[in-house]
Amino acid sequence: MTTAVPATRRRLLPRWRDYGRPRELVVRYLLLFLVLGLTVGPLVWQLLASLKSTSEDVFGADATLLPHDPTLRAYRTVFDQVPVASYIKNSLIVVVLSVTSQLVFSTTAGYMLSKPGWKGRKAVWVVLIASMMFPFESIMVSLFLSIRDLGLVDSLAGVWLPGFVGAINVLLMRAAFLAVPREIEDSAMLDGANEWQRFRHLYLPSAWGAILVVVINTFISAWDDFLWPLIVLRSESNMTLTLGLSRLQSSSFGYDQRMVMAGSVISVIPVLVLFVITQRWFYKGVSSGAVKL
Repeated sequence: MTTAVPATRRRLLPRWRDYGRPRELVVRYLLLFLVLGLTVGPLVWQLLASLKSTSEDVFGADATLLPHDPTLRAYRTVFDQVPVASYIKNSLIVVVLSVTSQLVFSTTAGYMLSKPGWKGRKAVWVVLIASMMFPFESIMVSLFLSIRDLGLVDSLAGVWLPGFVGAINVLLMRAAFLAVPREIEDSAMLDGANEWQRFRHLYLPSAWGAILVVVINTFISAWDDFLWPLIVLRSESNMTLTLGLSRLQSSSFGYDQRMVMAGSVISVIPVLVLFVITQRWFYKGVSSGAVKL
């Protein structure tokens, strides 16, 4: 015997027509699966290829998607032949320096840009916007010459220094600080709070989502950077993870395709873990910081 659902409850139940027509639903999900395949598909293929044994082909007509005899041999070989721990340590040093400097300078600069009334504010705004229009490759040579003159070639400081602060992060923090109501700051001023106290106890807690976006973006950018470390670093002891694992493609390691795939998976695991843990706050921070950007 079935019980009847009340009319008020029936109206709350989802209905297919609430999501659109059937044809629109099919097109929508086809597009979603297409985007999912283009973004996640290569990573899944690399993971499956890294688990293949030496008797299985990675490329060619006889290659299959799923490994017949999954093995972690490629991962063990990578850790045995290259100093992965040293590479990870160097990458973490660059990441920590980059995240720290980005947080300090982007929050303070964004706070100053959000405050009206001081001369040169619009000029700084225009310069930040203009700096985002030039690709990194257009200033790469001049950056290298500056790093060389400072004596920072083949050092982790030389890898970190060009990215100690980013214009997009400054603008993101400015947008987050502009969202703080002026009345709240006026109340804090009436209570006797000085500039630092208002910044520390009022603005920073209100921009927590944007701060997390800055941290995640900086972590991904510093961790995945390959071109600039390739230009600056020389010795193996200073190589970052992405640069060090690229040596697996050289002839000295026999160019085992499974090892190359395993190295790619190893380098992307920390980024995936960080994003999965913080994705909820990441999207909230993007939406809150984009209102007045």
